[in-house]
Amino acid sequence: MSRSDSLAELEHEVGVLIRRVRRVIAERASAVHPDLQPASYLILANVAQGEPVRASAIAELFDVDKGAVSRQVKHLVSLGLLSHEKDPDDARASLLSVTDEARTRMADVVVHRRKMVDERLADWSDDELAGFVDQLGRYNASLNALE
Repeated sequence: MSRSDSLAELEHEVGVLIRRVRRVIAERASAVHPDLQPASYLILANVAQGEPVRASAIAELFDVDKGAVSRQVKHLVSLGLLSHEKDPDDARASLLSVTDEARTRMADVVVHRRKMVDERLADWSDDELAGFVDQLGRYNASLNALE
């Protein structure tokens, strides 16, 4: 296969991966809460990974309008998945945190999803899996250099 053919096949396979990731995000969102939208799930997952964060930082990270983030944050708060408190460094701002309920639900989803992926990749050796992870990381690092 020529390099050009390989690049075309890579584009195709990345497209398949993107569609699968979108489906998985929608499934995870629904598993966390039946009314949770995929975009809001991504915000929730991001907040869950670190310290409390301002909505403006989320808007910047995802490169979306602050108003859109504000609406999603309000929805997440109404579902009991996010809480907010005054920022001690700036009383005009709020810091967002994942609730204990959300953290528990998300952990359950991750455990279930990892188990399912492990079952589907059961015929891959540990070395094959580690090699794929390495190559995917290298691919992502190469593309990040373009941004």
